[in-house]
Amino acid sequence: MSGSMAQAFAHNFLGQSPRWYKASIVAFLLLNPLLFFAVSPAAAGWCLVIEFIFTLAMALKCYPLMPGGLLLVEALLLGMATPQALYDELVHNFPVILLLMFMVAGIYFMKELLLYLFSRLLLGVRSKALLGLMFCFLSAFLSAFLDALTVTAVIISAAVGFYSVYHRVASGNDPRQDSAFADDQQLPTLHHDDLEQFRAFLRSLLMHGAVGTALGGVCTLVGEPQNLLIGHEMGWHFADFFRKVAPVSMPVLAAGLVTCVLLEKLRWFGYGTLLPDNVRRVLANYAAEDDAQRTSRQRAALLVQGLAALILIVGLALHVAEVGLIGLLVIVLITAFTGITDEHRLGNAFKDAMPFTALLVVFFAVVAVIHQQQLFTPLIQWVLALPANQQPGMLFIANGLLSAISDNVFVATIYITEVKHAFVSGQMSREHFETLAIAINTGTNLPSVATPNGQAAFLFLLTSAIAPLVRLSYGRMVWMALPYTVVMGLLGWYAVSYWL
Repeated sequence: MSGSMAQAFAHNFLGQSPRWYKASIVAFLLLNPLLFFAVSPAAAGWCLVIEFIFTLAMALKCYPLMPGGLLLVEALLLGMATPQALYDELVHNFPVILLLMFMVAGIYFMKELLLYLFSRLLLGVRSKALLGLMFCFLSAFLSAFLDALTVTAVIISAAVGFYSVYHRVASGNDPRQDSAFADDQQLPTLHHDDLEQFRAFLRSLLMHGAVGTALGGVCTLVGEPQNLLIGHEMGWHFADFFRKVAPVSMPVLAAGLVTCVLLEKLRWFGYGTLLPDNVRRVLANYAAEDDAQRTSRQRAALLVQGLAALILIVGLALHVAEVGLIGLLVIVLITAFTGITDEHRLGNAFKDAMPFTALLVVFFAVVAVIHQQQLFTPLIQWVLALPANQQPGMLFIANGLLSAISDNVFVATIYITEVKHAFVSGQMSREHFETLAIAINTGTNLPSVATPNGQAAFLFLLTSAIAPLVRLSYGRMVWMALPYTVVMGLLGWYAVSYWL
């Protein structure tokens, strides 16, 4: 009996995950206390960061919330961070949590409008290079004024819509009725090749869009949360921020767009896959049938969604309220004026957002450990001890490396605080202070595309509903982001070092 119970517990632990994965998590849980007491809390802290990145990298084996959560519960019990430190980190980042709770759900209620608009774009533009460029540029433009997570949520919603339509049609189901589209068992064998090609096609567009959020987000005061923080410390307004950062952000934006086109033309790093003709026909027929069968109530719903989207853009651009509250407004407006009144349909809108929201809380616990154990402090002190002419370039590299494994908002907060302290104490001129602030801003925004945990939008994409559907794993994201990382990182470092 005891043996069967032990087997049952072993089977239930992390569910259907592979045995080697379960053994790895158990080994991590045993290793951390040993490092904490036998070596040092800092060593255990760095090990914890690496282990958490491992859970993110294996997201398709097991959703990172469960193994990552176990690691962080252990860290809190060991005292690597306090519950109060975690709570303070959550309060500090509450606008991001609020955004995920309501904005992603608000975008869900716009899916008919998004599918309508993006299907016209997808079917109307035959050139894959031009289509990829449009996705990248539009994401960059929108992210300069809106939030990167909001833009990513829009792209994800459109991609899920396309995928579900084709998968349901190919499986012999009604594309307008809810049915499973994550299981390929009902899909006839003759459609498998088209589906794999369609997955590769969608992966490339999703990655172009995600990189676009970084290219645009670095440019303006409101593009990323750390930009607002840095602008506040420097006393820069919107125009000031854009002008100061432009010597770095504009060349990198241009280089990023050129990279997008070249990747599609050369078909390197998983890019360049075309939309299969069979898939195009299915989507075109669906769009034509939708147009022909659309009732007056459905047209009215599309109009309401369009007006809500306009209110969303204006509200975000003018910053009339926190982004999450504007998302709640969108939910209220669309549901009230499109006949959605039951709790079940409302609940469906929150299914995609809440797991990632919970995961983000665990991620902030990692940040609390980094902060409390002062894991980044030696690197900060080393950079500020360098000669003044070397500091901007090294600060860019240090920020990029740390942002790729941690939270770029946290990294920017730590660095700008230390640099401002040095300025106030008279260790540098105002001009040099501004140069370092630009290095911090661009360093946390550009090289951090190297890994999914470096950018919140990338992490959101990795753990979203679309990632397993199109086989977008952690490793594949790193590989597909590599050319962008090299171009944006090298050009950004050169501009910071020699053009400021």
